[in-house]
Formats: sequence, C-alpha cells, structure tokens
Amino acid sequence: MTEATVVVDRSASGVATVRIDRPDALNALDLPTKVALRDALAEVAADDGVRCVVLTGTGRAFCVGQDLREHVANLTAGSGELSTTVADHYNPIATTLATMDKPVVAALGGVAAGAGMSFALAADFRVMAESASMTTAFAGIGLSCDSGASYWLPRLVGPARAKDLLMFPRSVPAQECLELGLATHVVPTDGFDAAVAELADRLAAGPTLAFAAIRHLVADGPVSTLADALAAEGASMRTTGATQDHRDAVEAFVAKERPVFHGR
Repeated sequence: MTEATVVVDRSASGVATVRIDRPDALNALDLPTKVALRDALAEVAADDGVRCVVLTGTGRAFCVGQDLREHVANLTAGSGELSTTVADHYNPIATTLATMDKPVVAALGGVAAGAGMSFALAADFRVMAESASMTTAFAGIGLSCDSGASYWLPRLVGPARAKDLLMFPRSVPAQECLELGLATHVVPTDGFDAAVAELADRLAAGPTLAFAAIRHLVADGPVSTLADALAAEGASMRTTGATQDHRDAVEAFVAKERPVFHGR
C-alpha cells in the first residue's frame, strides 16, 4: 500500500489538523498528494464537528508547491498535466481553504513556496516560526502564478508590492513577512507548535457561525459597493442573531459570566 502523504488529525476541542506529510520532498505536491489534500480539506470543511482547520507540513517545510521532479517527467513525456492540474487540484484546494465555514490557520514551520505560499495566504491566520520564510517562486521557473496568489497578494500588500514579489521571487524571512502583512504571527521556533495549538483551540472555542460570516463578509468587502456591503452585513446579522451562540452569549453577558460557544 502507498503511504498517505496527507494526514488528518482531529482533536477533542474541534480542531482538524491537515498535514502534508512528504518531509523528504519538502512537502512538494505530486499528483497523489494534490488529490489527497483536495479531498481532505473538502472532508473537514463539511464536518460539523470541526470548528477550526490547521494546514501545516511535516518537517522543515510548510509546502514548496508543485513537485518539479514529477513535472519535469511529465514535460519529457509530453503530458499536458500542467494544463489540467490547476483546475482539477490547485483551484479546488485554494477555494476550500478560502471559503469553508470555519476559520483556517496556516502553520508555517518552514518555507512556503509557489502554491504552498498561495495556500497559506488563503488562510485567516498565518503563524510562522521565526526560521520560516515565503517565496512566490513561480516566475523563477517561467510561470505566472496560481492558487490565488494574484488575488491575495494585492489585497495583503498592495498591487505594486505584489508585482514585485511575483516578478522577482526571493526568500522573504518571517519577520519581513510580518511587516508586509503576509504573516499574522511570528513566534520562536521552539514555541511554534504550542502557539499554533493555542490559537487553533481559541478559534475552535469561538462562535463558529459568526466566524464563517465574518470570513465571507471580509472576502467580499473589497469588491462590494457600500450599499452591497451594508446589505450583506444586515443579512449576516439576522442569521447570526438567530443562533444559539448569540443567545447564550447575551445571557452570559447579562449574568456577568464568560460565554461558552457551541458553534450553532
């Protein structure tokens, strides 16, 4: 049997950790891994028992994107795999990360390159070990970009800096990623796992439906008119206002107690 290259662990607190497990290849994405990652993310996205998703990689890399050894073999064989894998694998992965109805944390213990960086940018939070880095990588091998890089980078760092990062790929260290807005947290390498777990548990204990609404509102905001944004907020307030979490939290506030959210 082929060993699994994507592993999913679920905690009692409602955190699902999706781990790319090809450490010897720096978690590069060959075809079986892309399929497994796409399917694993779809599975945890649909699982009501999961209230936060952590995407990470085993070993010294988060994910370095496409497995170039496999890609070269495909080019030599005349395969048109590059023309289909974006639609079949990369786009579904990026879409699921960005749109699932629960918060997503990208935990970068090492380098994130190419599609790996794009996947990290689709998350709500990017926790980087201080020894980690990001690089767009695409133009360095004569490609444009995929997996949402052209969508997320301009929103995070502005169009001019996005073009600079895409056209002139370089290794961006964790602290600079934080300064640019690519990372949300940079933590000491020896405290990385604990910091990720603390953030994920905090998110899993929160109002999951409200978090989902916030994800969608913030994603749509930059392309909405003010009127559309206000209307969408109104609809979301009606929806979240009808949840058990809202009612319980208001009662806890009146009783001067700490609210307990159940994600419904």
